Amino acid sequence: MQRIYITFVVVFLCIAGASAQSSNKLVAASAARGKTVYLQRCMVCHQADGGGVPKLNAPLDGSTAVNGSDVPKLIKYIVKGFADRVEIDGELYSNAMPAAADLTDQQIADVLTFIRSNWSNKAGPVTSLQVKQTRSKLK
Repeated sequence: MQRIYITFVVVFLCIAGASAQSSNKLVAASAARGKTVYLQRCMVCHQADGGGVPKLNAPLDGSTAVNGSDVPKLIKYIVKGFADRVEIDGELYSNAMPAAADLTDQQIADVLTFIRSNWSNKAGPVTSLQVKQTRSKLK
């Protein structure tokens, strides 16, 4: 009986490990696609290093907003744009962010996954389902 239990545990751990590797590959692929979107659409304002431009374009690297749990707010900024003067981490930023509603749900998920896992950021990935659900509430 003990041998069956040990075998079960070993098989379970192998399956869990394979699942985690598969998940990591999916996140890495999403971030790679997101980097392409970032370079094409975001880098001009937020810079290659995610540092933004002081008093104009908010930094993405190390930002509490980027690393936080309010993913729907980040999705809204991309879909609807943002024109208000905003304070982020004690600094004011005043440049308007244009809407990018033409991006697909997957592209938005990918670029947010890239941003939230790049530079010093260590936040979790964003899924296209999260984007779809948030976008449907914005209409």
